[in-house]
Amino acid sequence: MNDFKTWLEPLPLVAILRGLRPDEVPTVGDALVEAGFRILEVPLNSPQPLQSIRRMAERYGDGRLVGAGTVLDPAAVRGVADAGGRIVVMPHADVAVIRAAKQAGLYCVPGVATPTEAFAALAAGADALKLFPAEQASPAVLKAWRAVLPAGTAVLPVGGVAPDTMEPWLAAGAAGFGIGSSLYAPGRAADDVGARARAFAQAWRRHLDSQASNAPGIRA
Repeated sequence: MNDFKTWLEPLPLVAILRGLRPDEVPTVGDALVEAGFRILEVPLNSPQPLQSIRRMAERYGDGRLVGAGTVLDPAAVRGVADAGGRIVVMPHADVAVIRAAKQAGLYCVPGVATPTEAFAALAAGADALKLFPAEQASPAVLKAWRAVLPAGTAVLPVGGVAPDTMEPWLAAGAAGFGIGSSLYAPGRAADDVGARARAFAQAWRRHLDSQASNAPGIRA
């Protein structure tokens, strides 16, 4: 299994599709894929979530990382794996769920809100950390975390992220973001989802361009 960080390249944004119906997979899924999204998450409190995950996994194959969000207990992990999901995302840091996901060969990104939770999740095998809810924290909090977390730990703020609010988090060390209702909401047309996805992708490209322009030049 590849390192999770390879899935964060070149666009480190996770589409959180809470409320997605299985019949929306071809249109909404394709709109996100066309915008460059590589990680697609269907929370388990969506209508028939395992069916949506199965359809996405079959439609996109190994080209996209498809899985479940809002995975609350170890028993749910097997259903995700059986549906073809390859990633488990959680709102909390239950180490039993993390261990179940890793035993099933899945990536796992638990939600953490404190350094204590973050270190416990990493010790249990977490592949990355979901800073949740991001509205409860701040870029300054993430910067303080980064000073003590193991080097290279991927932290993804989730909650209230918009294209024009990404930069302060990135400057503080965020490796990417989970994007929910500002990207997809039940009943939102696929064209609208696609436009929103492109706006997030463009914001990420602007960040890369800014980094490149601010990089020190080579001196003779």
